[in-house]
Amino acid sequence: MHTVWKGSISFGLVNIPVKLHAATENKDIKLRQLHKECNTPVNYQKVCPICDKEVKSEEIVKAYEYTKNKFVVLDQEELEQLKKENEDKAVEIIEFVKLEEIDPIYFERSYFMAPDSGGGKAYALLRKALGDSGKIGVAKIVIRSKEQLAVVRVYGDTLLMETIHFPDEVRNVQDVPNIPSAESVIQKELDTALMLVEQLTTKFDAAKYTDDYRSALMDLIEHKKSGETVTPSEKGPDMPSNVMDLMTALQASLDKTKKKPATRKKTTKTAKKNA
Repeated sequence: MHTVWKGSISFGLVNIPVKLHAATENKDIKLRQLHKECNTPVNYQKVCPICDKEVKSEEIVKAYEYTKNKFVVLDQEELEQLKKENEDKAVEIIEFVKLEEIDPIYFERSYFMAPDSGGGKAYALLRKALGDSGKIGVAKIVIRSKEQLAVVRVYGDTLLMETIHFPDEVRNVQDVPNIPSAESVIQKELDTALMLVEQLTTKFDAAKYTDDYRSALMDLIEHKKSGETVTPSEKGPDMPSNVMDLMTALQASLDKTKKKPATRKKTTKTAKKNA
């Protein structure tokens, strides 16, 4: 695994040299933009609209726009010094909390933590302490020139660091428009909705969820690579009618979920017969 950060993390007087490795990866299919006439990839240039010319990398400086078209220019040396001052600091676990006390909206990105040279014993100690206490550690870390709030927790046999948003990065829920009041809920509709929730309740298994769009797009790409003719499906996804009232939709959903066990049973019998 590629190392994205290297340093040390401490709790109390215990110091652990560690490396961070990205725990997740983006599997979105990246499509290039080509010139339609000749299928050549399109290039992008950085152009100054005032000077009307292309700007080279060495001619670009960074700045903060504090009001419309008003900037504070920051020297690269100043930025590098700030970065060095923060990255040189060891990451200290500030406090320990329970995982359920943090709402999932705060979580951002996950990193596997591996012990660096000589850190195995202290790493195992922290892992055991977190596991036995049922707590997670809260810390601060600088990754790619950005200070991040983070939590450290046990994941399998590994310590996992998850960066989390600072409170001012989470927008105020009171600003969300058009939220209906609880008084608009009809009891009969609620009872039916709860029955539907119960029917669809199961144990979470991440392995059964797949990205259907990505799979279909890759199939399309493979077919076109081999020169096969692709015929789009005429049948679109089932869309609920806007005319159907809420109670009818809930009841139809319940009826649909009740049929599923019977269908699975029949499929199993057929599979056994074919076997």
